[in-house]
Amino acid sequence: MIIPKLHYRSQGNSSEEHLENIQKACTSGIELVQLDFEKATEKQLLKLAKQVREITSHFQTRLILTDHHKIAREIKADGVCLEKTDLSFLISVRNHLYTWQIIGAGAHRLQECEALIVKDIDYINLNPFKTTTKLASAKTGLGLNGYSLITDALTTETPILGAGGITPEDVKDLMTAGISGIVVSDYITQDFNSIKTFNQLLKASATEEQRHTFE
Repeated sequence: MIIPKLHYRSQGNSSEEHLENIQKACTSGIELVQLDFEKATEKQLLKLAKQVREITSHFQTRLILTDHHKIAREIKADGVCLEKTDLSFLISVRNHLYTWQIIGAGAHRLQECEALIVKDIDYINLNPFKTTTKLASAKTGLGLNGYSLITDALTTETPILGAGGITPEDVKDLMTAGISGIVVSDYITQDFNSIKTFNQLLKASATEEQRHTFE
């Protein structure tokens, strides 16, 4: 599978808002959507995921789900991005998914990245770039220095994506720091026209994009 440089992580307080925002993102040219609706029950998420799959299929947009690997298999999403990454869970997810589905995973430290690379994760979501105060999971931002230190220490072909408060002004420096791509949520939700701007900065248009191909 081919992974784009720009991912949109969906936002919304309801299924309807997630659907509306994902529709706008796809219409605006996003190439990968990460469905991330923490408030939904399993039943609500399954219904929403099926509706989102129809939208992304129409636009030929990649779709990954946060954590819910069983739903990802059922709707034949392109993969999952995991927040829980212990070895036994990863093995369980890998065995459950289709062989063509990809697995991304979140990390915050060098040691976590190294452990994920050994586990043959398809890509790493290194976060946050900027300090977050989201609920109990508040983390100090890694910043450009943190990203550079981690990417310099890693010898891997595994794509490392940046996430957390990223704006267009950050992109050039992030790429210089060794980041392969970015995951954006807030900024895109506020202005879906920014997808074009991000793609231009990442050189991620359909004709220019240098992508990572998974075997």
